[in-house]
Amino acid sequence: MLKLDLPWLQGVVRAKKPKHLPVVLTRSEVDALLVQLQGDSWIVANLLYGAGLRLLEALRLRVKGVDFTRREIIVRDGKGKKDRVTMLPMRVVEPLRQHLNKVQRVHQGDLAEGFGEANLPFALARKYPNAAKEWGWQFVFPSGNRSQDPRGHGIYRHHLHEKTIQRAVREAARRAGLVKHATPHSLRHSFATHLLEAGQDIRTVQELLGHSDVKTTMIYTHVLNRGGLAVLSPLDR
Repeated sequence: MLKLDLPWLQGVVRAKKPKHLPVVLTRSEVDALLVQLQGDSWIVANLLYGAGLRLLEALRLRVKGVDFTRREIIVRDGKGKKDRVTMLPMRVVEPLRQHLNKVQRVHQGDLAEGFGEANLPFALARKYPNAAKEWGWQFVFPSGNRSQDPRGHGIYRHHLHEKTIQRAVREAARRAGLVKHATPHSLRHSFATHLLEAGQDIRTVQELLGHSDVKTTMIYTHVLNRGGLAVLSPLDR
């Protein structure tokens, strides 16, 4: 009898099919959706699908979290207060560079008017009081308007509101004629499913998604219907 000595593998074997499977788009559906988007919404959606980011992870992304040289995105303080590194898709590199050039000009204008501070976590703002005005700490996807901090700490340019992207994706799905209930999170689900579909190992997908437990990532193997480890036969490779 096979003895399972690896705790994570035991968890994989015991994983049960969830009651509700995530909405996953096919590759052609993703293409049809993305082509209906433009501007900030297009870039955000491409990061959700191309890097597996959660919507708020993308919107809270700081300039210093984008590494064009290594083609990496550093997610700080993600779900569960964890940091992780994921890929920066080649397809989005140049549009993102151009976008950041425009954002930097807006930031310089804010500074010239006596503003230009980003809203930082309180502990960080207290430790580095001048960091809020630095370019690296600005949001990659800032709001079009400055607004009062609800805590009363000043006037900042916050990141885009999540409803802006949710609405854009919903309208794009409608224009694309998709029957599925596509949301921004559907793009993250599709990222994971398509990686497994291409033969990527589940542990790597787990790390890219930022799941603390591999059993959470297992839901995508049920979408694929390939069994517990989403294994591809060597004949099919």
